[in-house]
Amino acid sequence: MGLSTHVLDTMNGVPAAGMQVALYTTQDGVVTLVRRITLNQDGRNPDGLLYDNASLKAGTYRLVFEVAPYFRARGVALPDPPFLDQVSLDFGIADVQAHYHVPLLVSPWSYSTYRGS
Repeated sequence: MGLSTHVLDTMNGVPAAGMQVALYTTQDGVVTLVRRITLNQDGRNPDGLLYDNASLKAGTYRLVFEVAPYFRARGVALPDPPFLDQVSLDFGIADVQAHYHVPLLVSPWSYSTYRGS
């Protein structure tokens, strides 16, 4: 099933279209950029999965969401420095046959995540 993400802008009640997201592997303390994406109109990767089942490996990963640039682009006046600039989520994948969905619910002042389906 692979790895996917989805971001919802809870301030405006919409998907976070246009938000920049980076995916990294974090194996053995070494952080390696895998890819950068721009979320589509549904707040998802326009190419679908970040990793498909065949490519997904057990280990640790990091998703970095560019929160402040997204809200500034929407015209939200943020303090300098912003309360949330980037949101980094570190997570582990143990079962490469399972689907790991990492959603983010975010505003300029808070965020929440969970393992989705």
